[in-house]
Amino acid sequence: MTATRRPIALAAAVATAAALGATVFALPALAADSTAPDGAAAAAPKPALKDGTLEWGVKESFRKYLASSFSGGKITVKDGATQAPDNGVFTFVNGRGTYDTATHGTDTAFEGGVNFYAHGGVLDITLSDVKLSTTGTGGAITADVATPEGTRNDVAFAALDLSAVKPGQGAGGAMVFKDIPATLTKAGSEAFNGQYKEGDALDPATLSVKAVSAPTTEPTRKPTTEPTGKPTTKPTGKPTTEPTGKPASTASPSPSAAVTDKPAAADRGAIGDGTLDWGVKKSFRTYVTGPIAHGKVETTAGATASGDGYRFPDATGHFDADKQTLDADFDGKVRFLGHEENGVHTLDLSLTGMEIQVNGTKGTLIADVSTKDRETRKVSTYTGLAVADLKLPKGELAAEGGVVTLSAVPTTLTADGTKAFGGMYQAGEPLDALTVAVALDKDAALPGGTGSTGSTGPAGGSTATGGGSVGGGAVGGSGSLAATGSDVPAGALIAASGAVVATGAGAVIAARRRRIG
Repeated sequence: MTATRRPIALAAAVATAAALGATVFALPALAADSTAPDGAAAAAPKPALKDGTLEWGVKESFRKYLASSFSGGKITVKDGATQAPDNGVFTFVNGRGTYDTATHGTDTAFEGGVNFYAHGGVLDITLSDVKLSTTGTGGAITADVATPEGTRNDVAFAALDLSAVKPGQGAGGAMVFKDIPATLTKAGSEAFNGQYKEGDALDPATLSVKAVSAPTTEPTRKPTTEPTGKPTTKPTGKPTTEPTGKPASTASPSPSAAVTDKPAAADRGAIGDGTLDWGVKKSFRTYVTGPIAHGKVETTAGATASGDGYRFPDATGHFDADKQTLDADFDGKVRFLGHEENGVHTLDLSLTGMEIQVNGTKGTLIADVSTKDRETRKVSTYTGLAVADLKLPKGELAAEGGVVTLSAVPTTLTADGTKAFGGMYQAGEPLDALTVAVALDKDAALPGGTGSTGSTGPAGGSTATGGGSVGGGAVGGSGSLAATGSDVPAGALIAASGAVVATGAGAVIAARRRRIG
């Protein structure tokens, strides 16, 4: 098994450099020969690592949130750490560690720390003593976490996957592993008080390390693995492009749908009924109802709350299959309220007059918006504001049984849409996917209680309120990232910065839709 280990693993790269006695890492990096005599690995010294750097931004959306006027936050690096311009990633420096020739694992500790501060000290978190470890093709990032309530050491945040990372050679002979995929661990989820789930994507990490010295023993045995290790793994490193290819593969079903399959009566006409299911942005909902904003969400004028968003009913408008256009207006209003001060909510955002405009594969979500500036308390209103861009797949917009359906359509925030959130999010930020179902025939049956946002709520207006606790603990005081998951008011704030979008594998338009590409 050891002989077939992928050569792109960091541990294998260090092993090769040490075994060759080189001052720079050799490419390709190869694992140690598993046929070595018993005790050979145990007798070999543990090469030291030096001059290590770790480039890691923790989570980009969190940094953006702290930089917004909404949070009044700031980020401060210290003890040698640096931050790239334009609110970029952090670099932790002077990494030192060891390589274990028996387990092929590495451990590197870095200098530098970073402090996250917002909401007048409600959030005050410092990460320091950042470490990166690897085992085979996996690894982890840990850090000490300090808040005004205390410090917890070696909190595991990120799981690393080096299986598809190709090593490169950096300055001074350093071995560089660029953009290592990082995901949240179970311990990291607990540190974030469960507001991020285990497996959620974090910023990728870039590691650079050098070998302090190289032993002169075993110089001939390990290079013999080069011919067999090199060709077997490079092809398997390429699947990092798979995520961009999958949507194309999911579009292959129903390639034979024909225009003539559509009922003639559904080619065009006025829309008699329909629904729009949309959650706006999951992390924003979590923030509003969480222990920072202590807010609530109200649905009125026919809109209803669902388990994962809101339903806007009573569609009117027009559909034209020949022109591939759809224009539908919906009733209902959703209002987000938070940060109550002296009986008045300083966070107050309302969306009503929802409208979908589709032309071929392009679309726009439009709304009437009322939003309050948290600093000035000034209320601004926008009529017919283009809030989100819709990304529809190529193919034919068609009706099925007198109903046109757009299912799980990805949406992104427009430049104008940023006004609704007071600059909290930037243009291009992913929002929740939406689902639309409109009827062209008064007798057509709309999907009941289904869609991108799940089942519908009560028939009348409803209110979703935020609880006063997270993870079973009362909320108050300063932010905490305690790994126990208790008393963490920062949890919802951090979750609010996450780019959580239910994009699925791609939008689906009608059951008999013809898909291309």
